[in-house]
Amino acid sequence: MLINTSKAFISGPSLRIGVLGGGQLGRMMIQSAIDLDLRVEVMDPSSDAPCVHFTHRFIQGDINDADAVFEFGKNLDALTIEIEHVSVDGLKRLESAGVRVIPKPDHIALIQDKALQKQFFTDNNIPTADFTVIKTGGDVSQMGFPIVQKLRTGGYDGRGVQVLKSLKEASEKRFNEPSLIEKAIDIDKELSVIVARNSDGETSVYPIVEAIFDPEANLVSSLISPADVSERLNVEAKNLALKVVEKMEFVGLMAVELFLDNDGVLLVNEVAPRTHNSGHHTIEANKTSQFGQHLRTVANLPLGSVEEIQPAAGMINLLGAPNAYGTPLYEGLKTALGMSGVYPHLYGKSVVKPFRKMGHVTVTGNNQKEVQDRLLKLLQILCVKGSDGK
Repeated sequence: MLINTSKAFISGPSLRIGVLGGGQLGRMMIQSAIDLDLRVEVMDPSSDAPCVHFTHRFIQGDINDADAVFEFGKNLDALTIEIEHVSVDGLKRLESAGVRVIPKPDHIALIQDKALQKQFFTDNNIPTADFTVIKTGGDVSQMGFPIVQKLRTGGYDGRGVQVLKSLKEASEKRFNEPSLIEKAIDIDKELSVIVARNSDGETSVYPIVEAIFDPEANLVSSLISPADVSERLNVEAKNLALKVVEKMEFVGLMAVELFLDNDGVLLVNEVAPRTHNSGHHTIEANKTSQFGQHLRTVANLPLGSVEEIQPAAGMINLLGAPNAYGTPLYEGLKTALGMSGVYPHLYGKSVVKPFRKMGHVTVTGNNQKEVQDRLLKLLQILCVKGSDGK
């Protein structure tokens, strides 16, 4: 059954949507797909991926192998991603064969390469940090110090990104691969805006969130929505995110990460062409979650309302403790389950490792102080330990 791109839409289990990647993002996508009676099939290299027991069909395979991706998707109505590190060639072949691929393969290719992504921002007058591109063994010192070095491709969840504060540190720690070098910014806040756009050009923008990062893991530890920014910055941030999506003519769901510097200037850091950690709270906090919204773009359905259900929301990531290995042990979870306005989500990962994302907990409340107080308590009581470690 082919996806009907007219206003009429017929769902049902015969509508088959494939997902490349079987992690927690795919798992939560499947949970939203159930509400629309969509058949979701998943391909992932791990036989123990979080999606395994929830999908209609699971294929263990290399999502970076063009032939494997084509074979997986050739009989599907539509294909999407939960991670951008996939075979673009395989996706292009599927698109040529008549499979609806969302996001478009060319957009995934652009975003896979941080240098191409930054050049897109520059070419379209989208404010971003000053940068230069270096080859393997290139000079990292040409912008002075401190700098941020990012691998052009392959980085995710804080990996492939590091701050270098001096020439000595650069000589000891630098990545010896093609990289993007950015001038370090004095950051006041790190913000994220999630935008959806369907094939009809309809857009929706979620409330801006502020993300708090764990400096050791370089991962989001908590976030709060809406971000505590002025109305001017609120409008400017949403307009910047919309500009990125519309200039790219992007179809799908995109997370636009922003820096607010100490001078009050907004800069686009980078984008993700998929559901994102900064939008997990939308499951409980908004009338349409980011996962349901993403599926609507894949099936070319009208976008849902992103209105907040309660005035404020927040989230913490459940990360493996620094010395956690083995079977996960969720310390404090029973206490959290007894708290009002608290919604734990565990990802079903059988093994914990230091800083591995094992789940998240969303908090909703009547105001930001109420949410922040609950988040603080959760951060104090929750810890993911391991059977083989501390």
